[in-house]
Amino acid sequence: RLTVQLKPDFAEAYINLGNALKSLGQFDEAAASYRRAINIKPAFTEAHFNLANTLNDLGQAADAVAVYRQVLILQPDHAEACSNLGMTLKILGQFDEAAYSLRRAIKIKPDSAQSHDRLGSTLLDLGRPAEAEVSYRRALEINPDSAEAHSNLGYALNELGQYESALLSCRRALALKPDLTVAFINLGNAYNLLGQFSEAVESYQHALKLNPVSADAHYNMGNPLKDLGQLDEAVASYRRALEIKPSLATAHSNLLFCLNYTNNLTPLEYLEEARQYGRMVAKKVIRQFTTWQCVPDPQRLRVGIVSGDLNHHHPVGLFMEGLLANLDPAQIELYAYPTQNRAEELIAGIKPCFAAWKPLAGLNDQAAAQLIHTDGIHVLIDLSGHTGHNRLSMFAWKSAPVQFTWVGLPATTGVAEMDYILGDPIAIPVQDEGYFSEQVWRLPESYLCLTPPNVEVIISPLPALTAGFVTFASFNNITKMSDATVAVWARVLQAVPGSRLFLKTRQLRDPAIFASTLRRFAACGIEKDRLNLEGFSAPQRADHLATYQRVDIALDPFPYRGVTTSAEALWMGVPVVTLRGDRFLSRTAESIAHNAGLADWIAADEEDYVAKAVFHATHLDRLATLRTGLRQQVLASPLFDAPRFARNFEAALWGMWRA
Repeated sequence: RLTVQLKPDFAEAYINLGNALKSLGQFDEAAASYRRAINIKPAFTEAHFNLANTLNDLGQAADAVAVYRQVLILQPDHAEACSNLGMTLKILGQFDEAAYSLRRAIKIKPDSAQSHDRLGSTLLDLGRPAEAEVSYRRALEINPDSAEAHSNLGYALNELGQYESALLSCRRALALKPDLTVAFINLGNAYNLLGQFSEAVESYQHALKLNPVSADAHYNMGNPLKDLGQLDEAVASYRRALEIKPSLATAHSNLLFCLNYTNNLTPLEYLEEARQYGRMVAKKVIRQFTTWQCVPDPQRLRVGIVSGDLNHHHPVGLFMEGLLANLDPAQIELYAYPTQNRAEELIAGIKPCFAAWKPLAGLNDQAAAQLIHTDGIHVLIDLSGHTGHNRLSMFAWKSAPVQFTWVGLPATTGVAEMDYILGDPIAIPVQDEGYFSEQVWRLPESYLCLTPPNVEVIISPLPALTAGFVTFASFNNITKMSDATVAVWARVLQAVPGSRLFLKTRQLRDPAIFASTLRRFAACGIEKDRLNLEGFSAPQRADHLATYQRVDIALDPFPYRGVTTSAEALWMGVPVVTLRGDRFLSRTAESIAHNAGLADWIAADEEDYVAKAVFHATHLDRLATLRTGLRQQVLASPLFDAPRFARNFEAALWGMWRA
């Protein structure tokens, strides 16, 4: 300060003063000092560069971009300015421009490990994990001891499904830098994706010891806690993440999904929680679309489908395949907007059904909404709800004049701009209409239709006739098995002497979940010799379906009922005992049973549930006869009749458009 007082036109002194102020965290004063240097010496590259960096520190990214561009006018080969510009554009969600700038930095300075690492992160944002892996590995060739690059490589490998390799990369990062919070988060993600939920929780706990206010660590920890059945703890984790970072839409979405496994909220309380999400994402919309580019009086409706589950084997795809193949192309033109780029096997028949396939991975909500708006979509469908890889926040931009949600999660989205939710008269009766932020649109029969499995799996004779005991089963996600469910299933087992319960789900590969499941039933008087617990990891579908040959009767969990599992069980000749519910999520099974012609398998309450299970288990001849003809019965029903369902679906699309 003394120097600039003595020599007010000494630009270099203002640079030094700015640097000192910046080191003290006085960013506004530092920026003012750099600007004074620029006023004195307009072509002073260093002053412009330092100012841009300081504007980034102040969170003024857009202003920083303009100054970095000025640096590059003054010095086009300034590699650091190119690299920093790239990262600033990334912050602004301009990922393509960011990647271009980072590649320019690398061309100027090929041995910059930092620029290669930054390019990798940008490529991940663009939904290109394979290319990101190449960039991270190049960064590590230049600097093998970069803990951050090892951690980032672990993230990319998780995205590529190479979970074991991701573990190795994250462990290497932590060996180099034991206090690297993000490495523990990425490590936890790898464990979670491997189904090692206890180890995942431990990793996130390490991250939180290092940084107790890491919203990402709290949010991610909620995921394995949910799978471990620790639902209250999972809800607390998501809520803590939102306390720290109220705009973290993924945490709020996961919170809403998790709440469906509990009975902690009434339907109206859940609606308010969902509307809070809707209000939060609406605040991020810069300017909502109010006019559209679609043809106002179309011969064909242009229908867009947004889902993270179109391009790999997933239950949503199993419900879509038959529908898409049977929609009339003279009436409906389909555009696909997958929300993630996965190199997994496409479900046969899906991709050719679309006139266009336009991934949204790598596009922020504004860019994604603009793309859909430009495509002139009449009706835009969300197939995710509050499940993974959803883009509900994009729907708040209202990029199509008609928007509705279907099949992903049978619950309200809370997004005010979502016009409709698709249901049926049983799944959403009239008295439930007040539980949705959307208007209810009902298909006349079933609101869903499963594609018949394209595999040869015979229906075996009733196992109980030769085994000498009845086998009940549930192949649902273990998180659906509430304490109330365990208690009721235990009562069923106690009432049917010698009967067994067969549980099969991925989570039972985790020793902690396996052990806790045994403990939960033991607390209800059921010893382990009455239980058959199996985990599985991505089996062939035929192998999975063949497992039903060992099952006599399926038991539906509650409050979160089975959907795909129930439909598959019926196709395999195995009827499902289910409990009538009080909201869409818990009425799905009732709709499935009614449409399958099995209304007598729907229990009015827990007492009736036990009574129905016992009745059917003690009338084996009747059960064996039902098993023999059940596949033909359901194939002829709305649950599997795809041409019939497609006509109903088309009528709904046109009805919404005309409305």
